[in-house]
Amino acid sequence: MLRYTELGKTGMKISHLSFGASSLGSVFRETNEKESFEAVEAAIEGGINFIDVSPYYGHYKAETVLGKALKNIPRDKYYLSTKVGRYGKDGVNTWDYSAKRVTDSVYESMERLGIDFIDLINVHDIEFQAALPGGLQKVVDETLPALVELRDKGVVGHVGITDLQLENLKWVIEHSEKGVVESVLNFCHYTLNDDALTDYLDFFEANGIGVVNASPLSMGLLSQRGVPAWHPAPKPLVEACQRAAALCSEKGYPIEQLAVQYSVSNPRIASTLFSSANPDNVRRNIAWASEEPDWTLVAEVKEIIGNQQRVTWANS
Repeated sequence: MLRYTELGKTGMKISHLSFGASSLGSVFRETNEKESFEAVEAAIEGGINFIDVSPYYGHYKAETVLGKALKNIPRDKYYLSTKVGRYGKDGVNTWDYSAKRVTDSVYESMERLGIDFIDLINVHDIEFQAALPGGLQKVVDETLPALVELRDKGVVGHVGITDLQLENLKWVIEHSEKGVVESVLNFCHYTLNDDALTDYLDFFEANGIGVVNASPLSMGLLSQRGVPAWHPAPKPLVEACQRAAALCSEKGYPIEQLAVQYSVSNPRIASTLFSSANPDNVRRNIAWASEEPDWTLVAEVKEIIGNQQRVTWANS
């Protein structure tokens, strides 16, 4: 059974495993709508009640497909999170964290998703704004106030920020008024090969901020089929994870199973996001997430990964 934990002080009790809809945008492989609809339905039927998406995923495709899938699902069955700031068209990525663009983006997302209320709106991957004019201060001074205004109007329920780099999340929270940021979404930092997120949990909790973890397989590093060619991880880390996957395979315990179970095991993390457009994978992950990991095997895997623990990379 999935457990449900309040996300910070939002009042939203979300499942400890949640559904990331990036796969619906054919981000990782070409997908078809029928299978995508079935994946969303399998998630809801399995007890998942938190769905995360972004206009960036598939350059609006993920939101569009998810919106079609949600037509057949009662609105009270799920909380929905989407994002602002990262976009794209015709294969070209774009970024715009201005107040006008993020405000317009919220309404555009609602139209694609076929809903009239967004439970959680996130500023997407704030590290990209860090490299733009105004830096992270613009997120504090312009992006977040625009979203808070929408929260005050009842257009969105709650406001959060996302990033790969934990220090950026901390900086924005420290420089914002209390209560502006209600949640954070961080990825690849509570996995078998990287638990850096734990260093920040005291800080987030002290500020009343809920925590969502994402990518329990570390973007494919922790898989039997091997890391995808586009993965930005350095070669020594890739090789260490391959050795760990081989050990798990020898023991008849797929590393994917261990990775999911480990990532959902920390009760201080409200939920862990995974993404799949395959309904069988969704059901399998829900089953795995309902069981404790083999902690002896976790220790062996961490020993194999060794000095590659917490080795990270730049976002792209």
